Amino acid sequence: MSSGHRDGIGFNIRRFSGGTKDVSPANIKRPRPDCCRILMQLGNNARKNAFKHFNKFRGKDFVVDLLRSTLRGSAPAPIPAALFANVEGGLPSFEVETRTIDEIYQLALKEGGTVTVWHGGDEKTQQDFLKTAFEARFPGMTLNITVDLSKYHDVNLDRQLATGSVYVDSIILQTLNDFPRWKDEDALLLYKPLGYESIYEEFKDDDGAYMGLFIIAWSETWNSNYVNTSSAPKEYTDFLKPQFKDKLVLTYPNDDDAVLYQFDLILRKYGYSWFKALLAQNPRWVRGTATPANLLLTSNGTYTATFTSSTGLRPSSPLNSSFPTDGTFVSWPQTGAILKDAPHPESAKLLHSWILSLERQNGGGWSTRRDAPAPAGYPGILEMNGTDPTKFSKWMMDRAAVERLRFFFEDKIGSAQGLSPLIDDL
Repeated sequence: MSSGHRDGIGFNIRRFSGGTKDVSPANIKRPRPDCCRILMQLGNNARKNAFKHFNKFRGKDFVVDLLRSTLRGSAPAPIPAALFANVEGGLPSFEVETRTIDEIYQLALKEGGTVTVWHGGDEKTQQDFLKTAFEARFPGMTLNITVDLSKYHDVNLDRQLATGSVYVDSIILQTLNDFPRWKDEDALLLYKPLGYESIYEEFKDDDGAYMGLFIIAWSETWNSNYVNTSSAPKEYTDFLKPQFKDKLVLTYPNDDDAVLYQFDLILRKYGYSWFKALLAQNPRWVRGTATPANLLLTSNGTYTATFTSSTGLRPSSPLNSSFPTDGTFVSWPQTGAILKDAPHPESAKLLHSWILSLERQNGGGWSTRRDAPAPAGYPGILEMNGTDPTKFSKWMMDRAAVERLRFFFEDKIGSAQGLSPLIDDL
C-alpha cells in the first residue's frame, strides 16, 4: 500500500498505523469497540483533530481499530457518554458556554480585566467604537485593540505561534482561509460562546474554533452633494458613464482579497471589456477600503463614487449607497477566534459572547445570527438578492487561483502604491 493511499474518510492509513505496518483487513486486530465507535462518530474535522491529539499513540490499537472498521464499512453504534472516559488521554473537546455574561465578566475581572484583540481593518481608529462600547458595558475591563490589514495580522500571528510567544487573546479577521489551518495546527480554543447556537450554520465551525461575528459588505457609494439620485450608480456598468470620468476612487484589488473577489465577480459577469472601459475612466487607485469613502467626503467633488468601500446600510449624509441587482456584491462574515494559549481566555470569552449578543447584533446591520431581526428595509443576509456571503471563504481557500488573479490585476494597474492606509492620512 503506497504512503499516499487514503481510506474512505480521508486519512493516510500508513501515517496513522505506525509507518509500514500492514493494515489490510486480514491483518488488523479485532477492534476495541469503545474507541472505534467514538472516533467513527466524529465529523471529519473533529476526527482529524482526534488523530492529531493522539499522535503519541501512533500504531496503537485505537488507530488500527478505527481503520479496520472503516475498511470493513462498519456502522458506528450510538456512543454512551461514559465511553469518553475510557479513552486514555481523553478526546479533544469544545467548551459550550453555559454561564451568564455577568458571571463571565466577574471571572474576566479576576483574570486581570484586560483583553488583547487583533482586528482586521485599514484605519487605526476603525474599532474605537468597539473599545468604547465594551469598556462602558463592562467597567473595569480594558480592550486593547490593534487594527491592521488582516493579511499582516496573519503573518505576525504565525510568528507568535511558531515561537510559542502568544500574547494576543482574540483575532477578528477577513482572511477566512487561515482559520481552518490554525484549527488544524491546534492554535485555536474550541469554545462556543453565548449565542453560538443561533449563528447560521454556514458561518461557524462545528467545534467552535471560529465563527462569524458580524457581516461586512461592499456597496456602491456616492457623494449626494455631487451625484443626484437619478444618476447615481445602481449597477457596476453605471460606473462607466461619462459623468464618472476622472471621478472614481477605488481600492487596489491586488492589495485586498475582498476587493479582488469583487473584481472577480464583476469580470465574470461583464467580461474583460468592462474592466478596459473602467480603466478608460481613469480611476484613482488607493490602499485601504476606508480610503475611498474618506476621499468622497473630503475631496470637494474631485472624487464622487466608489464600489470598494463598506459604508453601512444607511451611511451618514452626504454619502449614499445602494446594492446591485444585476451584478453581485461581496459580503462575508468577519470571523473571530480565541487563541488556545490566550493569556486572558475569560476576557476573550466575555468579548466574543458580548459581540454575539442580541444587544450588539441589533445594531442596524446584517447579523450572523438567524434569530436577530433583519435590518429595516432589508431581508436577512442569506435572503438578500445579489450576494452570497458563504462563497467568499470558499474562494479564499484556493490560494493559487487568488494569486493568479492578483498578478493579473497587478499587471494591468501596477503594484499597490503608497504607505499603509493606517498611516497615509487619507
